[in-house]
Amino acid sequence: MPLIYLPDIRLNVKLTGPKDGPTLVFAHALGTDLTIWDTTLAHLPNHQCLTYDQRGHGRSDCPAPPYTMGALIRDLERLIDHFALTEVVVIGASLGGLVAQGLAVKRLDLVRGLVLSNTATRIGTPEMWHSRIEDIRSAGLDAYADSAMQRILGAGFRTNPHLACLRALLTQTNPDGWTGCAAAIAGTDFYTTTAALRLPTLAIAGANDGTTPPDLVRETANLIPGHRFALMRGVGHLPMVEKPGEYAALLKDFLRQIGHG
Repeated sequence: MPLIYLPDIRLNVKLTGPKDGPTLVFAHALGTDLTIWDTTLAHLPNHQCLTYDQRGHGRSDCPAPPYTMGALIRDLERLIDHFALTEVVVIGASLGGLVAQGLAVKRLDLVRGLVLSNTATRIGTPEMWHSRIEDIRSAGLDAYADSAMQRILGAGFRTNPHLACLRALLTQTNPDGWTGCAAAIAGTDFYTTTAALRLPTLAIAGANDGTTPPDLVRETANLIPGHRFALMRGVGHLPMVEKPGEYAALLKDFLRQIGHG
């Protein structure tokens, strides 16, 4: 996986699939990295797929926090320009869904469709995020992990087969990267700008998601005329990890419907 050297940051990127295939761009959730998409990508062999580690995550650089949502959006915009990609469909999960919304508003010339997965125009409240940031600064991500896993995987999280992997992703995240991106989420409310979007959109929610519950995802989807909404049963906040085959099937159906398959 190469590091892409931008003027102010190095970002870890993976570009796979046929160069002449329709292009998909994937933006991951807070406290994870590009590997959450791996199993889903295996179901999309006919697409060119760009995945990357957001700043402060995975193998990408970790600048000093806090970060702004504008910086996260600009990172993705510059990666797309770096590879000279056009007519992309952006699939964003949670934090990545905020980045996707912001990029679509900023660069409608690049984005022809959106998949808003387990996300919203605003996630939580500034007070909640700043409280969590202080907790992570004082006690670390390991102390925070159990409560996070319950929100991500649902009430039965302790017996979930994906618990160990997702907990490791979270606790191995650089705390500065986590708090930097959390600050960006805290300062973001895209209600007005997302309500102005007019492009093909699929929203995906997980029935067990305690971070962005289905009603919140549906409320966001309802802002965009002509959207499609899918509720996945038996999954939480990261359905692409829990049921990648079912998740990919939703993506492929949507992409076929919009002529991007």
